[in-house]
Amino acid sequence: MGMIYLMLIVSLCIAAFFLLFFLWATKNGQFDDDYTPSVRMLFEDEPKLKDE
Repeated sequence: MGMIYLMLIVSLCIAAFFLLFFLWATKNGQFDDDYTPSVRMLFEDEPKLKDE
């Protein structure tokens, strides 16, 4: 029975860590631009010139 309480405490700590990490990422603007990554693969890169 004691193992269940230990697992509950550990899982709540892990969940709190992920919640704090998500809130930190949201505050710093990690999820602001959700359009550009989806269309980036549609644009061709400029050809690179070889230095001779």
